Order: sequence, then C-alpha cells, then structure tokens
Amino acid sequence: MALLKILNNKAKTDENSGFGTNANSYGGRFVNKNGTANIEKRGMNLLRRISWYHTMIDMPNWKFMFILFSFYIIINFIFAILYYAIGIEHLDGIAQSQSVLTQFGQAYFFSAQTFTTVGYGHISPTGFLTSALSAAEALIGLLSFAIATGLFFGRFSKPTAFLKFSHNALISPYKEQKALMIRVVPFKNTNFTDAKAKITLGMSVEENGARTNKFYTLDLELDRINALSLSWTLVHAITEESPLYNFTEDDFKKTHGEILVFITTFDDMFSNTVAARTSYTFNEIIYGAKFETMYNRSKDGTKTILYLDKLNQYHTTKFL
Repeated sequence: MALLKILNNKAKTDENSGFGTNANSYGGRFVNKNGTANIEKRGMNLLRRISWYHTMIDMPNWKFMFILFSFYIIINFIFAILYYAIGIEHLDGIAQSQSVLTQFGQAYFFSAQTFTTVGYGHISPTGFLTSALSAAEALIGLLSFAIATGLFFGRFSKPTAFLKFSHNALISPYKEQKALMIRVVPFKNTNFTDAKAKITLGMSVEENGARTNKFYTLDLELDRINALSLSWTLVHAITEESPLYNFTEDDFKKTHGEILVFITTFDDMFSNTVAARTSYTFNEIIYGAKFETMYNRSKDGTKTILYLDKLNQYHTTKFL
C-alpha cells in the first residue's frame, strides 16, 4: 500500500543517483554507514584492481604503522639471511668465536644500520658480494624511506571531512506534521563554510511486474548553510509531496528502503572542498523521537559549549 502511494504522488525522482535500477542485480544497502559504496569488484587481477597508494592512504593509523614496522623488520631479516649465507667472515667486526645466534643478530643489526644509512662503522663489509649486497640494501632503504615519507605526507595532507552523522535518523513532530531528521556535527578543530546537503530516498519497488530501484530527492528545510560550526539537523518535512507521506511506523518496518545523505563543504584549513556520505536503512530510522540539544551557553556566558557525546542522544515523543 505504501509503495503505491510513493509511485502515485508528486515526489521528485532522482535520475542521477548513480545506482542501478535493476533491483534483482543489487544486494544489500546502497551505501555503507562509513560512506563507501556497498560494492565488491571482481573480474580483474587484484594487483590491477587495487591501488596500493589509495589503500595505504585510507587505511586506519594502527594498520598503517603495523605494515611499516612489519616491512622494516622483515626486509632486514631477509638481508640478514643473505649476509649470513654469503658468510659471516665477510662482515669485518663480527667475531668468529661467537655463537650462531649472536652472529646472526649482529648481521641483522648491520642490515638495519645499512638500510637506514646510519652506518656506525662497528661492522663493515668485505668482499665483492657482501659489498654489492650492502650497496643494494642502502639504495632500497633510501627508496623505501622516500616512499614512506610520501605516504606520511599524503595521509596528513589528505583533505578529509571531519564530520560525524547521527547513528539513527528520526521521524519527529515538526510544525504540526512530521519530518525526517538527521544530525551531523564537525568533531575536529576545523572551520567549515558553505556547507551543502542532499538527501535521496532509495527503494526497491514492484513496477509492471518487475522489481526496480527507485530514487527520490527529499527536499530539505535548509540544504545550504554559510558556516558549519555547531550541529546541523537536516530536516525533510513530510508533506503531501514527500515520498514518505502517510508512511506509518509499520510501513518503515515492512518496506525495504534507504536514506542516502551527501554533504559537501569547504574546509579553510585545507583550502579545499571536502565531502562526507552515509546512509540509513529503514530499520535504522526511529519513529516518534526527537534529538536532544547538543549545545548550550557556558556558565560565564562567554562561550557556546558543543557536547559531541550527545550526537546520538534522543528522546521518544508522540505525534499530535
């Protein structure tokens, strides 16, 4: 019943959603909570399909550091094996009377000194093979640190939208009617200006006997603000022209739909436009609730206090 209401009302369809219309070929949600497309690419070699640079730039900090330290330890271990295989006698400074484990340990630390070009001078290579190997390792070390430095710079300089969305979208009372509300807040010490928001409703409906994906643009009370310093509640009034008009709480539970949220804003720290995305499936929408206020005036009245931990806080309410 609710789907027929959507197809027959005056809602504006979104023909530029970027997602396919064939519902039978689409699985799960359109966009993940973190804003990435819920798509897994196959049919091509992994090395051609994956950009290692983008992967290293986007991965979490702990994973990035773990890979760097693992690479450093492993590559020095490999060179230590090569030095030991050539012969410890070709590393001047390592006593032949020492145990095998001690000799290998000293070969490992000689490799680390060569790789980082520190070169304390306690151990030095003798012979052509050992000298050639140490020269090659020094070159690899220089290139490796150059790449690592570039990755560090890329991670720190990458324009990022430090915005957090509320975990749930709400259906709240609004001007004697209902409204879809989603809250977003900046959580870093950055200044965002000229923020623009767009919300699209995606649904899988039956049309002419076939399942198809339909997308509708949800008009916002404010789709653009000059400065995004405090929390911003995106409000879509559910009027007669809204595709959600007459939707009941039961309709949200039984219907497969998703709210796609897109925000672009200018970050004056990076002097660049940044973007943030997320989505809410219908089972992530709370019917009959209102967001708690996130900010108030300080006790001395000189500042506005923004409580980031209140982003997801709401209370239930009844519709008139």
